Amino acid sequence: MAKFELKLPQMGESVAEATLTTWLKEVGDPIELDEAVFEIATDKVDTEVPSEVEGVLLERLFEVDEVIKVGQTVAVIEVGGSEVSIENSPKKDEEDTAEEVAEVIEESVEKIREQIISPTSYSEESSRFYSPLVKNIAREEGISVAVLDTIVGTGKDGRVTKNDILSFINKESKPEEQALANTTNTPVQPEVLYKKSEEPRPHLISSVSTTNGDEKIPLSRMGKLIAHHMMESINTSAHVQSFIEVDVTKVVEWRNRVKNSFEKREGEKLTFTPIFIEAIAKALKKFPMINISLEGDTVIKKKNINIGMAAALPDGNLIVPVIKNADQLNLVGMAKVVNDLANRARNNALKPDEIKEGTYTVTNVGSFGSVFGTPIINQPQVGILALGAIRKIPAVIETSEGDYIGIRSKMFLSHSYDHRVVNGALGGMFVKAVADYLEAWDVNREI
Repeated sequence: MAKFELKLPQMGESVAEATLTTWLKEVGDPIELDEAVFEIATDKVDTEVPSEVEGVLLERLFEVDEVIKVGQTVAVIEVGGSEVSIENSPKKDEEDTAEEVAEVIEESVEKIREQIISPTSYSEESSRFYSPLVKNIAREEGISVAVLDTIVGTGKDGRVTKNDILSFINKESKPEEQALANTTNTPVQPEVLYKKSEEPRPHLISSVSTTNGDEKIPLSRMGKLIAHHMMESINTSAHVQSFIEVDVTKVVEWRNRVKNSFEKREGEKLTFTPIFIEAIAKALKKFPMINISLEGDTVIKKKNINIGMAAALPDGNLIVPVIKNADQLNLVGMAKVVNDLANRARNNALKPDEIKEGTYTVTNVGSFGSVFGTPIINQPQVGILALGAIRKIPAVIETSEGDYIGIRSKMFLSHSYDHRVVNGALGGMFVKAVADYLEAWDVNREI
C-alpha cells in the first residue's frame, strides 16, 4: 500500500503558515476524494482542506492549535501502490530539544515579518547562518552584524538560537564584556558593541489597567493575526492618501432603472460594487504601475489584474476574497462573481485559492455610513481604494447656459498608496481615472 502526504496548500502570497483548528477525521477513518480532512485558519480565511486521494487516514502529524508551515505534511493517507516517504514531516530528530522545536515553530511565524520588513544585509555581510527569528530580533534591537557575529551559539552546529541572542540582550548593561568574551580579535569600542533601539518592540506592549466594571475581552485568533498584519503594513509602506469627490448621479439613475429587470433575468441582485470594481479594473489597466508589488529593491509588475474585495464578517473581522482577472469580466459576470464571493465569505465557505494572488484591494466603507476613510494597504500590494457612502447633496452644475444648483448623488473615493514606489502624481491620476469613468457612465447602456 502507498502512503500519500496531504500537505498544507499555498493560501496567499503573504501567507506562510496556518493554525490547525479542527480534525474532521480520526486515524483509521475512510476518506473519499475531495472530502475534507481538517480545518485551518489564517489571518485571511478559515477553510477546510480536502483530500486529493481516496484511502484511509493513517497518521495525523499535528495537533489542534499547532502552527503549520505551507507545504508541510499534515496527514498521511494510505492508498494503493508503492510507499512514498514523508519528506516534509515536522517531526524532529531525537537529539533535538523541546526548546529547539518551539523555536522552529516561532520562526515560521516570523517568516511573514521577514517577507514584509525590508531585509537587512545580515546574510550578505556575514558567512554565518542566522535564522529569520534571530535576524529579526537583532534588527529590532539595533544589533550590528559585527556584534551578532560575536555571539556564541548553543544551537545545532553552533548556530545562534533565540535564547542566545535574548541572553546577550539581557546583559546589555555590560555589552563590552560580552563581546570581548566571545572574540580574541581587535577590541571594539563599547559604544558600537550594542545599540538598543529607541523604538518600542511590538511584543512588549504594557498591560492596560482596569477598574471595577471593566470587561477584559481577549482578541480572537483571527483578530490577533489581523492586528499583526495591519501593524506590519504600517511599518512597511509609506502610506499617503488622495481623495476625490465623484458625481455618480448617472450611475445611480442607471442602476435604479435596470436593477429589477437584471435580477429577474439573471437571478442576481445588481449592487454598486461590481460597477465600481469595473471602473477600478479599467483604471488599473490604464495605470499598470499601480498594479505592482515591491520585493526588496525590485518592483514586480503584475500580469493579471486581481482585485481583492474586503468583506465584513459577522464577528467584526474582515476577509478579502479576490476577483481574478477582473478586467476580463463583463458587468454581468462581475456581478455574479461579486455576489458569490460575498455570500460565501459571510458563510465562511471560501476556498484557499479564492483569497490569494490579489494585486489591488477595494473596501466599501460607505456600507457603514462613512463618507470616506484612510484604509491600510493590504501587503504586498501598493494600493487600496475606499468607497465612501453615496449621498444626495446640493451641488453647482455647470452648463453651456450657465451654472445652477441641483441635487446630485455624490461620493468620495479615498486612495491609500505606498509612497515608496507610487508618487503623488500617479496616485492622484489613478483615482481621477476611476472618477472620470464613473462620471461618464452611459445611462443608455444595455446589460
